[in-house]
Amino acid sequence: MSWSKLKQNLESFLCPALQGRVEYLATSYRYLPDKAGLCNLAVDKNNVLNMSDPTHRIRWYQSELEIKNDSDIQIPVYDEDLEAVRKEFKGNVPEDRLLVIATSRKKSEYAKALLSAQSTLCKSNFIVIATKFLSASIEESLESDDILLNVLALIDRRVGKKRILNMSEKMKLKHPIVQYFYELRLSTL
Repeated sequence: MSWSKLKQNLESFLCPALQGRVEYLATSYRYLPDKAGLCNLAVDKNNVLNMSDPTHRIRWYQSELEIKNDSDIQIPVYDEDLEAVRKEFKGNVPEDRLLVIATSRKKSEYAKALLSAQSTLCKSNFIVIATKFLSASIEESLESDDILLNVLALIDRRVGKKRILNMSEKMKLKHPIVQYFYELRLSTL
């Protein structure tokens, strides 16, 4: 599918309140075949989804340690997480230390997932993911670990007010760019 047709299809699925505010932009390098080009999402003429631009306000993590040390990230630890640590150490760990170990493990898992999800977006990846979004159900896109699928689903007109309001807990564990688009969509309700 050509870029112009894909862009037209994506724009047709934008929720009415975001039409004209959200734009899909693509760059290509005609004379540099080794450069794939970039795709960006702009909101109110500001480039929001572009990992190579250091001036935007969305945080892109460079390492696992940055994620672990970010105080904005709150990862819930459940009883089954504590029980798994307790079982692994055969009960030889003090109770207060169990929480520290379980939290550290959950943050490590989260960091690895987040870093793999935010790998550099190039135009060819964007086109593949956008095509997948257009052919998949909205539920699949919302539940996916892929940042771009989440973003495209959040600004889709098929996601209603009730579903958006019920997603607040899930959004706390998503990448900052997904949280940004969630807040943007909430502001239109």
